[in-house]
Amino acid sequence: MTILPHLPGITGQMVITARGRFYILESGIPEGIPVVFVHGNVASATFWEEMLLALPNGYRGIAPDRRGCGASQMIPIDATRGMGDFSADLYSLVTALDLPRFHLIGHSLGGTVAMQYVIDHPEQVRSLTLVAPGSPYGFGGTKDVQGTPCWPDYAGSGAGLVNPELVKRLTEQDRSLDSPFSPRQILRMRYGKAPFQPAREDVLVDSMLSIVIDEGNYPGDKVLSANWPGLAPGVLGVNNALSPKYCNLTGLVDVHPKPDILWIRGDADEIVSDQSLSDVGTLGAMGMIPGWPGAEVFPSQPMVSQTRNVLERYAANGGHYTEHVLTDVGHTPYLEKPEEFLAIWLLFLKTH
Repeated sequence: MTILPHLPGITGQMVITARGRFYILESGIPEGIPVVFVHGNVASATFWEEMLLALPNGYRGIAPDRRGCGASQMIPIDATRGMGDFSADLYSLVTALDLPRFHLIGHSLGGTVAMQYVIDHPEQVRSLTLVAPGSPYGFGGTKDVQGTPCWPDYAGSGAGLVNPELVKRLTEQDRSLDSPFSPRQILRMRYGKAPFQPAREDVLVDSMLSIVIDEGNYPGDKVLSANWPGLAPGVLGVNNALSPKYCNLTGLVDVHPKPDILWIRGDADEIVSDQSLSDVGTLGAMGMIPGWPGAEVFPSQPMVSQTRNVLERYAANGGHYTEHVLTDVGHTPYLEKPEEFLAIWLLFLKTH
């Protein structure tokens, strides 16, 4: 359990819920309009602190540490439920806090969790903001905008594809710049458009290092496959929960009521894109993973195009979404260009 130092104006507390103990950061006034923030993978609520403080008067910001991250309880993740465990955790938290309807914002993995939450509890969500969200079809192993799997066993997705050097350095609590896979280098080179060096870099690295390395949490268990690249998703942990074998958020199209959706992303995102440098399809085409079966069998996952396809279907079915692309921005728009991000996001909150 890691309680990190907070910026002035941020408070933290542990909340006991029906599903476990969750640490939350808060800003604003208790009676304010609630805004719930959901952080991404290999991170914690600390990543949201500047945005918590940027909320106007009359709002209450609430950012929980996901299970197994930050100071929240480590509870094994049933990957076969996709984003189900995380959505249920969030429901237990807002129930324990007795929140009325709230605005929901999720970054990266947090965006996929937020979409699942809207599927499960659409009546509770005043608005949904997706910041560089993962695809509605999870991460890895699909070939087109309809989410068609490259292989029947979804090989090419899941925990086995996480770089073992990153896992090793997270386990060792490495704060150095000694490897391209050290958390600090990942933060600088992948979380934002390189070279990205946020003001609170040391705390954000500590936030990344707070994730519990365990088969039940990060990255999860792995299964050998006869299909390239030789690994398929297991049944435990966050990265298996992100596999399209279990993660399918197309139910968003049919929810009622339909909260308005704001989608903000960077044009230089290397983690979530149609040519993601974390996707084995991309790496295979670059010659970095041997035996690539070719683009017809295993192309790069069109992650952004998949998200747009689902949101267009959402709009065609009575909903509304707006997409904003920030230039020269990577995977964390709210940290890279906060003023530009806030100009878009706060107007969206104000009008909802």
